[in-house]
Amino acid sequence: MEAASNRPPEQGTDTGKPGLATVPARGPAVAELRPGQQFEGDYACVRKDRMTARNGSPYLAVELRDRTGSIAGRVFREPDRVAARFERGDAVRVRAKADRFRGELQLEIDDVRALDDGEYSPQDFLPAAYRSVEELDGFLEHLTREVYDPGLRGVVERVLGAEPVATEFRRAPCTRGGHHAYLGGLVEHTVAVGTLALELCQLHPRLDSDLLMAAILLHDVGKTREFTYGAEIALSEEGRLLGHLAIGAEIIGPAASSLEPERRLALMNCVLSHHGPDGAGRGGGSARGGSPRGGFASPEAAALYRLNALDAQVKDALEHGV
Repeated sequence: MEAASNRPPEQGTDTGKPGLATVPARGPAVAELRPGQQFEGDYACVRKDRMTARNGSPYLAVELRDRTGSIAGRVFREPDRVAARFERGDAVRVRAKADRFRGELQLEIDDVRALDDGEYSPQDFLPAAYRSVEELDGFLEHLTREVYDPGLRGVVERVLGAEPVATEFRRAPCTRGGHHAYLGGLVEHTVAVGTLALELCQLHPRLDSDLLMAAILLHDVGKTREFTYGAEIALSEEGRLLGHLAIGAEIIGPAASSLEPERRLALMNCVLSHHGPDGAGRGGGSARGGSPRGGFASPEAAALYRLNALDAQVKDALEHGV
């Protein structure tokens, strides 16, 4: 991001929001901030709390974030007036000075205002996949070609190649705060699980590799409608009420209608049981005892459940610790 230091408001841009003009002003990235730096910039507000200092005076504690990191800030001057101009979860424009306090870099903030929708893009603030989406898309195409059954491959291509799913599949995260909780996380996770499946099918050639791979490529497609994007990743109303399993079944169903009934049911079963044989949806789902497949309807469903959990849990441990 291009740094902006003490930029004055431009003439002719006053909209009744004093101090911070409605002009393009991205400012320095959080990772670029240095002690003593005065600046104006745009960030996501992920915390906002009214606090009381030891001397009894109120102040505002905030946390700001962009794609490079987050930083704490304090508003000591007219905190109530400033607080009325934005909410937690807003994209905000900030005028502040960076300095060290108790060994940590923090901000002393002079002014804050919420940005209007047209003044920012969610991609300015939300974390993104480390690998390029183009590279991941290439792997996704390769894994699709590993589905040799024409009927199943057709379902995958109809679902992942149609808009708006095609675009949203490559943009969506997997979660909001767990594994792959960033833009591009869904395609990254899908590619990882598919790659694991290639190895598993080499070890166990009796597995129906076409069914397993098709189910893997489609298992989280409901997440394309589970989230909304602003200064933060949030749940859509559909995601909150239905969850990605039900949404995924709704997306896959029409594309799979031409399959033989037994094949369609096997595919849908794999997708709907990928959190466990009881279809627990957002939770882990515990396997029932007594069956050699742990309660799953097919070896492919059991394989998808285990491979999905393996990648999710390893990634979560790498990102957040064990």
